[in-house]
Order: sequence, then structure tokens, then C-alpha cells
Amino acid sequence: MKSFHPFSVIAITLFIMILIPGCDKKQEVEKVAEVRLVKTIIVKTPDAGGIRHFPGRIDANRKAGLSFRVSGKVQELLVKEGDLVANGDTIAKLDPTDFQITVNDKKAVFTRASNDYNRGKKLVKEGHISKMDYDKLESSFLSAQAELNLAKQQLVYTELKAPFSGTVARRYIQSFEEIQAKQPIIILNDNEILEVKFDLPENLILRIQRIEGINSMEQSTMKHQIPVVAIFQSRADKEFPLTFKEMSTKADASTQTFSVTYTMPKPARVIILPGMTTTVKVDLSKMIERNDVFYLPVSAVVADAALQSTVWIVNEQTMQVEPVSVKVGTMRGNSIEIKEGLDAGQRVVTAGVPFLYKDLKVSLMKELEQAEDNIKHEPPVMQQTPTKNSTATTPAKG
Repeated sequence: MKSFHPFSVIAITLFIMILIPGCDKKQEVEKVAEVRLVKTIIVKTPDAGGIRHFPGRIDANRKAGLSFRVSGKVQELLVKEGDLVANGDTIAKLDPTDFQITVNDKKAVFTRASNDYNRGKKLVKEGHISKMDYDKLESSFLSAQAELNLAKQQLVYTELKAPFSGTVARRYIQSFEEIQAKQPIIILNDNEILEVKFDLPENLILRIQRIEGINSMEQSTMKHQIPVVAIFQSRADKEFPLTFKEMSTKADASTQTFSVTYTMPKPARVIILPGMTTTVKVDLSKMIERNDVFYLPVSAVVADAALQSTVWIVNEQTMQVEPVSVKVGTMRGNSIEIKEGLDAGQRVVTAGVPFLYKDLKVSLMKELEQAEDNIKHEPPVMQQTPTKNSTATTPAKG
């Protein structure tokens, strides 16, 4: 039998000792590479989010911009911003001198025309003047009467009175200014009843149940069945119930939203004025269509070999993925309707699904990383960075 040299045995032993750790390291790298980093979302109940919050703005239920109907010089300005005025109170006065002179002049013309007209009545009966001359006298009388009434009315217009009780929200002029007819003088608000305006998006309007058409929805659904309250920053602990007033049926051209108006009585011991903002809380839980329809990003749905729509579910106990067949509906923007196959609370992979296979081990991308990924519009990295001793692998694209 041929014997081995002692140095040969030592060399073979060292080679085996070096080779075995290398194999273990290669297997370990391959094992790590099988765990994919995935981006996911949790399927939410369709009725979740029935409580919605919208930014609202406060306005007066009744408001008016008051102005004089005639031009002139402001003689008296009797109110300041913030003053309370009653219905019929005088707001401001113009210098009436020129208007009084006009009244006196028109009164003299009217008196003469009236005397001529009365004499003409007798003369036409006696045949001393023709019917044509009498008609001229009657026309002059009626014209002088109309001009006198106009002059008197313009004299009345030199006083500006409040058309309703309210608060002077803004004043635009000062005393002794020369103003023009229809120039804004003050803004008068009735703050006893306040309006709360906010905008509903188009997709939410479409989801509200419509039993008998749009008019029925306005008068019945919005008015009686949807609880709506206002929350103010100064009293965040209190909710103020609102009463439906009106809703536009044409979307705003720029925002594609529908304006909704509610009213509320002026609350006691809380300062709420037109122009302030509020948060409107709308409880749509009873009105949102109740079904098993979910919405997922389009990237979460793929087709299998049989062209069946499929999503990948993460088993959070084993951290493995498995395919689930679903029935899809219509697309809305970047979302797609899932009619069947999913349950609320399941975690669905939303990126990299073409690179998944059954029982693949995955790890979840952190929420912060997902947010940064969305901002950069870059596909998420689905595999861990290869180690120095492993071969490079191509990241999966979402």
C-alpha cells in the first residue's frame, strides 16, 4: 500500500477546513437573499372613515352692502365698525341743501302746471280752448307732478337707513366726504344667525345614497339624515349642531367640489364672527354605501397564468406571502375596486408583486421609508443589499 507524506495530509485537512466555512457562508447569503423587503397596506373596512372633517368658513345669514342712491357730501356718519343698529336706524346723512332747493323749484313748477290744468278743465267744457290744448295742459301737469315726486324721493334718499337689525361689519367712508351714488358706505351683517359653508368633493357626493334623485337627496338626505356639527378652536371641547340650508348642484370648475351651506344660531358666551374659520364634522356613516367593496392601488393587482386577478397577502405570523384571487371592478384614478376576495384587516403587498411567489419570506418596509419612496417616485428596494462575498442581484421594481 502506498503511504501519504505527512505534509500532504496536513495540506488536505487545511483545504477541507477552508472549504467548509466557505460553503456555509454561501448558503447563508442565499438564505438572506430570499427575504424580500415589500411595501404593503392594510385593507380597511369600507365604512371606516364615515366621520369626515372639512374646513369651513363663517358668514352672516343676512348681509348687505349699504350705499346712497344719490351723490352728495356726507354731512353725518352716525355709526362705527362694530356698532349694533336696529331696523330703520339712520346710518348716515348727506347734505340736503341742493336737494331741498330742487324740491322747492319742482314744487313751483308743479303749482303753476296744476293751476293751468284746473283752469283748462273749465275752458274746455265751455269750448273756449280746443281738446288738443287741454291735453297739453294735462300733460304738463302730470310731468310736473312726477318731477316733484322724484325730487322729494331724492331728498329722502339723503338719509341712509338700516334695512334690518345687525352689526356694522365694515365702514368705507368718513364724514364730509364727497361720495357717488351706489358707492359702498358700510357692510351690515345680521350675526344672530350664522352660515357655515364648506365644500364636499365629487367622489364623496357620488357615494352618498340617492334614493329619489338629487332633489330628494338635498331635501331629505342632507337635511335630516346626516349629523353635521361645527368645532371651533376656541371651544374645541364643544360641538355646535348645524341645520342644513342649501347645496349647490354644480361643481366648482377649478376645485370640482360642491358648496354646502348650513346655519347655526349665534352661540352664547362664544365670539364667532363672519370671516372666521371652523372645522365641520360630518357623520356619513349611515349614508355611505355599505358593501364589501375595497379600494387598492392598481400596482397591487396582477394577473396569474389563467388571467385571474390576484393580490398577494402577507401572513404576519409566518411573514410569508400567498396569492389570493379577487374580483375587480372599476378604476378611480390610481385605485381599483376590489369586489370579492378580500377581508378587512388583511395586509396586501402594493409594490413588487410580479416578483413574488408562494411562501416567499418577506419583511415589511417601515412607514417612513414608504413615505420617502412615494415622494421620490422611485421603486422600493425589494432585496437586501448583497454582501461583499455574494453576487449582486437586481432590485425588484414596484
